[in-house]
Amino acid sequence: MTKLLSALGHFARAIAAAMMALMFLTFVLQIAVRYSARLEWVPEQFPFLEPSLYGWTLEFCLLLWVWLIFWGNAFIVRDQDHVTFDILFLAVRPAVRRWFIIVSGLAITVGLALSIEPTWSKFYILRLKKTATLSSVFGDWIRMRDIYAVYILFLVAVSLRYAWAVYRAARHGVEAPTPKSVGDAQK
Repeated sequence: MTKLLSALGHFARAIAAAMMALMFLTFVLQIAVRYSARLEWVPEQFPFLEPSLYGWTLEFCLLLWVWLIFWGNAFIVRDQDHVTFDILFLAVRPAVRRWFIIVSGLAITVGLALSIEPTWSKFYILRLKKTATLSSVFGDWIRMRDIYAVYILFLVAVSLRYAWAVYRAARHGVEAPTPKSVGDAQK
């Protein structure tokens, strides 16, 4: 099971890295087109550098940014990567810490899980809306709902992650903070 989770983690990081690389290359393309647009001879010599052909790059970067944020927070960012205010959490006994995890985990799980259906209902109308410029590059199949569908994936993944944390805390308790983790919290 750990090999499978490790492979899925590597896959998620590879997808995020690919999105970052695409966003960077698109950004470099934007810069090249923007500065070559000032030189009138460039589009004449190289018609593929006509600035009017690259309006889609901004929307594509925004799409990648939205996907990168929600994909990364759903599958890559770990609990210990978040900024936390855990002075109270670390100051109490492990039994109380266990209840902190159970109550907060249940609140997050239930809140996110209950927001899936209303969110999807709002996304239903987005199936009709086309993007402003991406359809000129990718065709008519891409809709606004497709762009924001990653948010539903985020809601499901984070709900499941916190449900798993609740299960672990209820079943196994919490480990006592190590001196290293207490020292990290004080930094």
